[in-house]
Amino acid sequence: MITIQNNTILFRRRGELLAIEPYGPSIIRVRAVPSGDLVENSWTLLPPQPADCRAEVIADGARLQCGKLSAVITKSGKISFWRGNTRLLEEVWDVQCNIDARTFRYSGGDLFSADIVFHPQPDEHFYGLGHESHGCFDLKGSVIDLCQKNSKCTIPFMISSKGYGFLWNNPSIGRVDLGYNQTRWTAQATRQMDYLIIEGGNEAEIVRRFCNLTGKAPPLPEWASGLWQSKLRYENQEELLEIAREYQRRGIQLSIIVCDYFHWPQQGDWKFDKRFWPDPKAMVDELADMGIRLLVSVWPTVELRSENYEEMAERNLLIRTERGLDYTLVCRGLLTYYDPTNPEAGKFLFEKCRQNYYEYGVRHFWLDEAEPEIEPYDYDHLRYHLGNGMEVSNLYPYYHAKNFYEGQKALAQKDIVNLTRCAWLGSQRFGVVVWTGDVESTFDSLRRQVIAAQHMAICGFPWWTTDTGGFLSGDPDDPAYRELYVRWFQFSVFCPILRLHGMRFRADRPKVPGFSRCLDSLCPSGGPNEIWSFGEEAYVIMR
Repeated sequence: MITIQNNTILFRRRGELLAIEPYGPSIIRVRAVPSGDLVENSWTLLPPQPADCRAEVIADGARLQCGKLSAVITKSGKISFWRGNTRLLEEVWDVQCNIDARTFRYSGGDLFSADIVFHPQPDEHFYGLGHESHGCFDLKGSVIDLCQKNSKCTIPFMISSKGYGFLWNNPSIGRVDLGYNQTRWTAQATRQMDYLIIEGGNEAEIVRRFCNLTGKAPPLPEWASGLWQSKLRYENQEELLEIAREYQRRGIQLSIIVCDYFHWPQQGDWKFDKRFWPDPKAMVDELADMGIRLLVSVWPTVELRSENYEEMAERNLLIRTERGLDYTLVCRGLLTYYDPTNPEAGKFLFEKCRQNYYEYGVRHFWLDEAEPEIEPYDYDHLRYHLGNGMEVSNLYPYYHAKNFYEGQKALAQKDIVNLTRCAWLGSQRFGVVVWTGDVESTFDSLRRQVIAAQHMAICGFPWWTTDTGGFLSGDPDDPAYRELYVRWFQFSVFCPILRLHGMRFRADRPKVPGFSRCLDSLCPSGGPNEIWSFGEEAYVIMR
């Protein structure tokens, strides 16, 4: 049965309630549930914008016209999308053969899995969906898992060469199959199927409308466009300062220098270990005198040995597990993560960072491990404030960035620039620089970064970077690696952010011990990673 209410088409049949509604100029949203009412939750989308639209009953069903985009639903329930007389997208549907484009299967509690299938177009090409190291520019023929992992950032939005954008508005763990025989989107545990179609005359217009839905990145401060110096890792205050001084002596201006992980006593303490960082304020002040800002790594991990663990556990500020012990990773011991979907947990973490970093003058944070990284990736094993991990895990980097952005805003900070390893729809509006994670140090990996950059740009993320030279290994004395480093540096110069980072080979530590065997604040440091570390020829080029 089809009815129309306030320019929204409602379709009811046994086992489904569906709505086709305008969400902005030339943007149409489709939601469906197998029972009950539609869920009034847009997740991270901004409110809909006014649009010139009209819904009407037609001979075989109903049509919603929204700008240049129209959606048509037949009496049997089949949906297609059009620009004028050109069909952009059409569901697979055959009542006689019992083929249904939209299917729902119970998955536990009040959650179900949802699938939708569209007809393929052989000459259609797809771009977007965030970044990962698959190396595919045209995604046609690809299978993409919709989840967050180290070196994989899922943004469920793509552009079609046919002149439309597709936004899968669902933080559930899932998958998209961009096959030659069908296009299939899957959410493994959800309460509602939810997607949007965006029409545009060209790619730029589609991305502009997409950013109106999810938010736009603030302007990049001029100071952030310079060189970011980092390595795994500066082990103490004097080592970091001496690197900054050497850049000054060489007449090379840094924008940022990085204090990486394990500068803390325990994971979850969120403070400097005074044995190795005795006077953080003096360090920040000296860097400021040189025109350099300090970026401090903040992991969301919380060890059982942390001074904050018991309080956070008692107040339900941590991710819990659905079965067994409440830990999700082993890294120098048993640990879990704070739960950014809980507003109280976000306030707790940022207050610790305010006390232990902000008060010393630190204004920028490296939000590492922001997927979060778990072992194994059993998302159904996680319990968040917002629900089971299968339903909401993809939201972790969004709320993590949001908690810091709102905390910094509350302190009247203007230039908010934080580095993060992962993102979601809307993360860009929180002033984050996204990088591709712990990628390999090879020429093939460099090629894949160039492709990843294009996909992230399509997804509305103008602030983006990589570990120059790759993260995993690389010998500064190896001529072949020096060649790779220079080539990667040339690419980085033309990225939005020019950033050095990586775990370089170190002759006196040929075998880096595993994290689980590290002593407090004595996790290993890699070899040198400054622009003078790769020989005179490379230095002259990079300088």
